[in-house]
Amino acid sequence: MKIDDYLARIEYHGPTTPDLACLAAIHRQHLLQIAYENLDVQLERPLDFDIERIFDKIVRRRRGGWCYEMNGLLGWALEELGFSVMRMAGGVMRSQGGDETLGNHLVLAVELDQTHIVDVGLGNGLIEPTPLREGKIIQGFREFGLSRLDDGLWRFQNFPGAMPLDFDFEFVRADESLLSKSCEKLQKDPASMFRQNLICMRLHPEGTRFLLGRVLFTFVGAEATRRFLESADELGEVLTGVFGLEDFEIEKLWPRVVARHEEIVGAADPKPD
Repeated sequence: MKIDDYLARIEYHGPTTPDLACLAAIHRQHLLQIAYENLDVQLERPLDFDIERIFDKIVRRRRGGWCYEMNGLLGWALEELGFSVMRMAGGVMRSQGGDETLGNHLVLAVELDQTHIVDVGLGNGLIEPTPLREGKIIQGFREFGLSRLDDGLWRFQNFPGAMPLDFDFEFVRADESLLSKSCEKLQKDPASMFRQNLICMRLHPEGTRFLLGRVLFTFVGAEATRRFLESADELGEVLTGVFGLEDFEIEKLWPRVVARHEEIVGAADPKPD
């Protein structure tokens, strides 16, 4: 694994001094060039935390990944560049699901002159790192929030209308066994949203593109348009052209996407209102 190959993958050509400017630029470029996606879960390809596997998948095979892979790869790259990185366990939607959610998200802390939260694994969240302190976070049209909870954990509040709404995390080094158990559960549990739905998200300069099953949403600022995908060929074109993905088995993926859509909205009315 070579750090130069990762930097080429995210099309970053700037300085690599371990400072805030470099961290912010790499964070943004990672989001612009690498899609958050769960194709492997949909295709029942097993996933783990092996960094060589993740590097091969995302850098060499030009795929994306979910939080464990996206933040795992970024954490490795930042350490290669001389940053001090700590992996932390988070709980997406712990506000509703309680402590059982802890471990379903990997988030990073980077120590500079102060601690910064780093997260390219939420799909539609932070654009750049943010200091670990309570208050509002303004990044373009997006307004996030960080708050300290009564139990000592932190809560990240996503911007209005975003999915997911929030996640909690503990500012300590992650229990890797907890992360591993959650990673396995999210792949195998029939109730897991990653098992149930095809999900792809990718930042673009004016907003975000979000594929949920057969529906492609394009957000420009707070405005959204959507497109309903009619065929396997159309899905393949979107995965490649919009999300920059390669190495997917469209003949296996498309029937799952169609079946799930019919399960949700019914075969008699395949297009959502």
